[in-house]
Formats: sequence, structure tokens, C-alpha cells
Amino acid sequence: MVVSAEAQIVYGTVAQVVEGKVSQFSLLHSTAPLELVIPCPITTGINGVTFGNNTFVAVGDSGKIVRSTDNGTSWDNASSGITTTIEDVTFGNNTFVAVGDSGNIVRSTNNGTSWDNATDPVSGHIWGVGFGNNTFVAVVHGGMILRSTDNGSNFSAVVDPASHLTGVVFGNNTFVAVGVYGLLYRSTDNGTTWDSRTSVNPLGTNVHLRGVGF
Repeated sequence: MVVSAEAQIVYGTVAQVVEGKVSQFSLLHSTAPLELVIPCPITTGINGVTFGNNTFVAVGDSGKIVRSTDNGTSWDNASSGITTTIEDVTFGNNTFVAVGDSGNIVRSTNNGTSWDNATDPVSGHIWGVGFGNNTFVAVVHGGMILRSTDNGSNFSAVVDPASHLTGVVFGNNTFVAVGVYGLLYRSTDNGTTWDSRTSVNPLGTNVHLRGVGF
């Protein structure tokens, strides 16, 4: 498990995200060393990127979504149907799920070509989303955790730690969520219940954790 307080990078073809923004509005192609390739159609911030079914999908400000089916060489716009910021995107069970501001969750079952709205009970900012064991889990500003077991069509609230969570990931049958003030939570039952592991965080409670990977 790797926890990052500074940047999020997905290796292969990547979008480099530093505090939710990119210094140049472009995508990076990692073929050792990293090289700058075709500028991304998103001309504002790129906030997240993922891969599934031979397709890269990146999300950003103003509801922007772009996709690539040629290993990141070229990128095309896809319509998300929303205009608010999209913070994160993940893939599982042949489904892309993206989350963002105003409680918006959108999903695609055709490799990111088209997107439709999911149902969820919140109106706040959703910062992160992860997938594992046929379950999507999303973390919300203020601490609420959401989960979906129907391929992202419907999300329900499972717990509210009353803490600001920023990222979530799955590995070894465990979901781990991170947040401000060194927050660490984990779930070993597919996101149904969560316990705090903040007390064992070697960074202490003065560091804001922005992402987590496995």
C-alpha cells in the first residue's frame, strides 16, 4: 500500500496530478523516461485518470472527461452530462465510475463513450472512488462513505466518520480510505463497516493525506 500526500500518478500512460491540478494541460506518456505527448483536450485541471478495457479515461474541471484507446497517444472528448468538477474516476466490472462536486456520480458501461447519472444520497463534494469485490466505494467531503453493489447505478451511505476523507483504494480484500489530519480508515467487509487506523499513522495528525494506492 502506498499513501501519497503530494501527488497521484498512475503508471503506464498517466496524468500527473499535483494538488488536483497539472502544471501543463497535457497528459504524460511513461515509456521510461516520461515524455510529453499530444495536449489533452481538457484545458483546465485534470484531477484523475484510470484504465480499463484497453481504454484510458481522465476527468477534470467543468465536468470534462476525455478518453484514449491508443495507449494515450491521442485523446477524445466524452460528454459527462454535468458541468461541475469531476475529482476522480475508477473502473470495475466493465464499468467506469466518476465522482465530483455537488454529489455528482456518473458511470459508463461502454468504455467511456457515453455517461449516465447514478443515484446517491449526498449533495456534497465527492473526492474519491475505488472498486473491489464487485463494490464501488466513494468518499465525501465531511466524511461520509458511500458504496454501490450494482455496478455504480445506486449508492447508499454506510457510515459517516465526520472527518474529511480524500481518497480510497482496494487491495487484499480491504478498502482503505485516507483524509485530512492523517486520517486512515479501513474496511474488510466490502465497505459495509469501517474502523479507524489513524492512531497507527507514522506521519501523525498534522499531515493531510491526499491519495492512497495499492
